[in-house]
Amino acid sequence: MNKTLRSLQRRLISLGFPLPKFGADGNPGGETIAAMDAALDELASRRGPTGDEPPVMLPPPTLPAPLTPADWMPAAKMERIICHWTAGAHKASEFDRSHYHILIEADGKLIRGIPSIKLNEAPAQKGYAAHTLGANSGSIGVSLCCMGGANEAPFAPGKYPMTLVQWDAMTSVVADLCRRYSIPVTDKTVLSHAEVQNNLGIQQRGKWDFTRLAFDPSVKGAKACGDKLRAEAKAKL
Repeated sequence: MNKTLRSLQRRLISLGFPLPKFGADGNPGGETIAAMDAALDELASRRGPTGDEPPVMLPPPTLPAPLTPADWMPAAKMERIICHWTAGAHKASEFDRSHYHILIEADGKLIRGIPSIKLNEAPAQKGYAAHTLGANSGSIGVSLCCMGGANEAPFAPGKYPMTLVQWDAMTSVVADLCRRYSIPVTDKTVLSHAEVQNNLGIQQRGKWDFTRLAFDPSVKGAKACGDKLRAEAKAKL
C-alpha cells in the first residue's frame, strides 16, 4: 500500500472528489486518476487566460479613527510636533491652555489649547502657542497635564505623576497630527522638549520633560523616552 498515494486520495476526498468504490486505499486506479483530473480541471478554471491566478481584490486599508477632533487641526504647514508636560496638576489650567495646542489630562481627556495650530505656522503669528524656546515656528505643542512638584534626580514624580492613559492618548494624538500634516516620524520632527537641545541644536533651560516616565521607571533618559514615543506613534499611523 502506497502511503503517499493514500494521503493524496484522502486530500481529494476532502476537496469533494470522492473515490466511491475503494476510497483511500493507497492503490492507484482509474478512480484516483479521474479524481486527480477533475481537481486539476477545477484549479485551471480558477486561473486567468495566462495561467496566473486571478487578482484578489482586497478591501482598502482601514485607518484608525482619529482621537483628535478635525476642527482642532486646521490647514497649515507644520514641520514638527514637540511633546511636553505642564509641570502642574492633572487638570488643564487656563495658563496651560494658553501655551499649548492640545493638552491631555490624567484620564486621557483631550483639552483644546487657546491658540490655533495655524498661528504657529512659520513665521509664528501674534497669539501663537509659546511652548518651546526658540522653536515655536512650525511646531505643534502637545502637553500632558502632570508632574507638578516632580524631581529628576533622584527621580520622584510628585503628587501628579504622568499616567499610562495620558501617554497612550498622546501617542494617538501625535499619530493624528502626523497624518494630518504629513509630518514624518523622526527624532527631529517628533520629539519631547527634553530632546530639543540635542536634536535641534536650540538651547533650552534645563527642561527634562521628559527624561523619565512615572508609569514605567525602567525607561530612562530623553532619547529612550523619545524613542518610545516615536515607536508607539508610528505604530498607530
